[in-house]
Order: sequence, then structure tokens, then C-alpha cells
Amino acid sequence: MDIGALKNQIDERNARYQRELEDWFRSWIIGGYAERAGKLWARDYSSVEAYERSVRPNRERWRAILNPPDLRISGPLESEPVRGLEDLDARFVRLPLGERLRAEAILAIPRSKGPVPLIVSQHGIGSQPEHVFGLADPEGSYHSYGRRLVEAGFAVLAPTNLSGGSPRGRIVRLATLAGTTLPGIELVRMQRLLDVVLQHPEIDQEKVGFWGLSLGGMAAQFSGPLEPRLRAIISAAWFNSRLAKMVVSDPRYSCFLDVPEEHVFIRGWLTEFCDSDLVSLICPRPFLVQAGKADGIAWWPQLVEEFEDLKRHYEQLGIAERCSLDLHEGGHEVRVENGIAWLKKWL
Repeated sequence: MDIGALKNQIDERNARYQRELEDWFRSWIIGGYAERAGKLWARDYSSVEAYERSVRPNRERWRAILNPPDLRISGPLESEPVRGLEDLDARFVRLPLGERLRAEAILAIPRSKGPVPLIVSQHGIGSQPEHVFGLADPEGSYHSYGRRLVEAGFAVLAPTNLSGGSPRGRIVRLATLAGTTLPGIELVRMQRLLDVVLQHPEIDQEKVGFWGLSLGGMAAQFSGPLEPRLRAIISAAWFNSRLAKMVVSDPRYSCFLDVPEEHVFIRGWLTEFCDSDLVSLICPRPFLVQAGKADGIAWWPQLVEEFEDLKRHYEQLGIAERCSLDLHEGGHEVRVENGIAWLKKWL
């Protein structure tokens, strides 16, 4: 047999098999989602307390998906001044977790009397906590929202998460082998920082919020269900029609399946946790979505439909005012004034 013809036959068969697999998975992920999730969620809207009890099994299944490791504080919090943020008295803090890991962040506390609210302000995939305060942010996506929060009377804790798609993908491989996830590790690092920072007498332990941009928005939605100390949460430039975003190519938005972003594919995520379902584990706590119509991560009419699915949970509990969508004409960015006003309302 001609070698070239055989190679073409093999390549065609392999390409066909790939198409069959993709079609099968899309059918299972998208076509089967409503029936599958319908069997896995049994929400009780008779009261807030009943609702929280009814979603407890789903919360535990989400915890099992992230499978955060047991990381314990192994030494005192260390700190040093942050260059460029001396006027805020900002400190870069480090907290040892065992022998190998540290939780790190920028912490800034306003000069004011009495305990103040704290906002965990999480950067995105191409950034570091300095960007939250307007340093090294040439695109201006953050609009110095960390600085603006401090000026508005909030303390800010901006954790350091791993930046870059390639570095995150490499660590995800190791996390998969170890039976955990990178978002699970970053959740625990944030929690251990809160354990220490909330002991500060100038911070109000009962008024803690979370505001994340892009991959920081993912952290908001991933962490919120598992960290009840977060009393009000803002997800900027992440909330999406998740099923389509992950697996359906479309010229109107970027599909994760078409780009080298291995780190965002987490085993079991879409068994029952599209964005509206996952965030329903944050309910009844206040939740705000910030989304730009010009942001290529989403096709905004689809995003609005997903948000309406989420808001119905709040409406059926009689607390619709706690769930809001700030849909604006901009792009991949935070909206500072709206976000600060919303946090002042709910914290």
C-alpha cells in the first residue's frame, strides 16, 4: 500500500475520532446539563435557612472538586513596605504555610478611627497585587481600585496568586497528580491570610468583602461558596454563560477550548456548576457582576441570560436587591465608583 495514502487514511480517521469525541462531550456538557443539574439540585425557597440547608450537599460536592489541601500557619506574619505605596502605608506581607509554601499579599489599612471593612482584592492572570493599586497597570484595567478603596475607608488585602497561563498550566499538572487544584490551594492561602489579618484591631471582622477582576473574578466565584466570612462579593469580567464559554467556538467571544489555557479546565466543574448554579451557593449573601459589553470574553446577551438564571434564586427568597448586574459599555475592567458604592451599601 502507498505510504502516503496510508498516512492520509490514518490522519483522517484520527481527525474523525476527535470530532466524534468533541461532539459527544459537547452533547454531554451542554445538552445534558439541565437534566443532570436538575437531579443534583433540590433548592428549598421556603426560607433563607431552608435554602442554605438544601444546597449544603452541592457545596460539599464543590469543595470536593476544588479539594483544597490542609495548609496550616507555621510562623508569624512578616511584612515590609511596598515601594510606590508609601503614602498608603501599604505592607507586603508573607505568611509561612508549612515548610514549602507562603501566602503573600499587599495589605493597606486606612488611617481612620475604629475598625474598618476589609476587601480582598484579587488580581487577574497577567497581573500581581501591585496592579490592584495602579502600579504597573498600563492598560488601566484596574483603575487603581485598591487605592480608591483605601481612600474610601476600606482596608485592602490583595493576595498574590500565580500569574501567567503557562505557569498556571504547569502547576495544574502537579496539582492534578496530587489530587488537588490550584484554585483550591489559592483559596486556602487567602483563608490563612484572613485568619491572621482579621485579628488586626483596626479591621472589622464582620465586614469582609471580595472584589476580583478576570481570573480574580474566578477566584471570587470559586471561593465565595466555601468562605462564609466573605459577606459581599464582586466578580468583574469573569461571570459568563459558562457552558458556551468553555466548549463552544463563536466569533462573538473567546472560547477557552480554542486557546492554550489548560489551567481553567477543572475535573468535574460542569457536572452541576455553571456560573448561575455555582454562585447560587453564595446566595443569600450579596453578589455583584461587573461586565463590559465590549469585553471579548463573553457575548453579553448570553451573559445577561445567565445572570437572570442566577437572580431568580434571590427573587424566590425575597432578596432580589442583593443580586445585581453592572452591565456597562466598557471592556475588561473594574468599575470603581459603582463597586465602592455597592460595597458601602452591603458592608
